[in-house]
Amino acid sequence: METFGARLRTALDTRGPLCAGIDPHSSLLVEWGLDDDVAGLERFSYTVVEALADRVAVLKPQSAFFERFGSRGIAVLERTVADARSAGAVVIMDAKRGDIGSTVAAYADAYLDPASPLFSDALTASPYLGFGSLEPLYALAEKNGAGVFVLGLTSNPEGSQVQAAVGASGRSVAEEIVTAAAGRNAGAAPMGPIGVVVGGTVATPDFDLSRLNGAYLVPGIGAQGATAADVRRIFGAGARNVVPSSSREILRGGPSVAGLREAAARTVEELAAILD
Repeated sequence: METFGARLRTALDTRGPLCAGIDPHSSLLVEWGLDDDVAGLERFSYTVVEALADRVAVLKPQSAFFERFGSRGIAVLERTVADARSAGAVVIMDAKRGDIGSTVAAYADAYLDPASPLFSDALTASPYLGFGSLEPLYALAEKNGAGVFVLGLTSNPEGSQVQAAVGASGRSVAEEIVTAAAGRNAGAAPMGPIGVVVGGTVATPDFDLSRLNGAYLVPGIGAQGATAADVRRIFGAGARNVVPSSSREILRGGPSVAGLREAAARTVEELAAILD
């Protein structure tokens, strides 16, 4: 089975450096002239898939915006994921799950087992019950050629309360997370299955991010303000494995398929220049 790292590397190299979010905010549904209901959710999500799944490297549906409609919303999410993957996009489920024991094992079954209707190429997860608490996610991802993106250095102001805290080792929590992820990725080629989420506008870390041997999922590059200098400052030699994430800038190109494709193509061009 092809590994997640190999699949992601191929997608980025052939389709360009972009992870496009599928975030059906109620405000975006209204901007598209849609009702804030399941029918609007369907129209929005399926249009994004039609427009982008055969041309962008990564699509990232935000689960919460589907969950708010209950079981019917989850049904839309299932079809969105399946159709996007069938068209060749790598799908990262943005659900930020995190727990311990049998509960996190159930999350693994829900998102990282090919038998599940929500099976995705990767899942975002919170390691703040301890990096090792997510072991069932890592193990099932590795078994099934999938990936996990753990939160590392986020750009929200509250994040530093936990991520910058220094433990008994003398290292920050964020550095411990990257170190642990790098250990899981050791020896993998071209990239390991464990990625880290890092905001494109965070302060310069005091440790080396290039050692991860995995992908960095990075919101904030481009329209949100992060520049080529920021990429070099934050990631150094690891910049090639940056997966820039953009949502509203692209989604506001809708509701037409042509508008979404134009917005995505323009974003890819801008991001490629930044990451060059």
